[in-house]
Amino acid sequence: MPPQDFAPGLVIQSVSLPLKLDAYKLIAFDMDSTLINIECVDEIADAAGRKAEVAAITEAAMRGEISDYKESLRQRVALLRGVSVEHLEQVYAQRLQLNPGAVELVEACRRAGLKTLLVSGGFTFFTDRIRARLGLDFARSNRLEIQDGLLTGRMVDQAWGDICDGAEKRRTLLEVATLMGIEPAQTIAVGDGANDLPMMGVAGLSVAYHAKPRVRAEAMVAINQGGLDRLLELVG
Repeated sequence: MPPQDFAPGLVIQSVSLPLKLDAYKLIAFDMDSTLINIECVDEIADAAGRKAEVAAITEAAMRGEISDYKESLRQRVALLRGVSVEHLEQVYAQRLQLNPGAVELVEACRRAGLKTLLVSGGFTFFTDRIRARLGLDFARSNRLEIQDGLLTGRMVDQAWGDICDGAEKRRTLLEVATLMGIEPAQTIAVGDGANDLPMMGVAGLSVAYHAKPRVRAEAMVAINQGGLDRLLELVG
């Protein structure tokens, strides 16, 4: 079906109404620029005087112009060497905000019986805090290596692998669905960048939030204006 404006700034691309929230059992969120208002790696880079350089790599990766997301993230993290943990705290306290409608959408999902998953190419320093703040059920992201209170410019391998990229986001969504005993069709995936497309491609409902053009074009639903809770206009 051709894209159609359901309401101003809310576009239905390839899904038929009506939809019911309680028909789904799991919702997966990207973090940076989806649940929150910033790209954390860019704001951390500001402390090193390298924000413009790092942000340019981030933007190209999110548009899908860089094929090797893992290598692009390693390059960006290497530029963070020497940044203090105190600066990370400042980014969280002073620059990071939940995007509009995040709380409302998460609470509505919880009331409808859905589990919530945060799966991010960002960092555990922030995802751990966002998970606790929103009461999310699951989270997966990357861990920055810290020595003597400073970033080393490297990431730490974790039990599941090295870097949470698009393929790992997809694998995580499917893994959690399997653990829950549900089908991928019973999941929702919400994101904004190219590395969200793999998980959005296997979800029963894919939602682009203020996303890059490629992501908007491939998602079933695109929220181009307003908050995350606009999804509730479609899934009553």
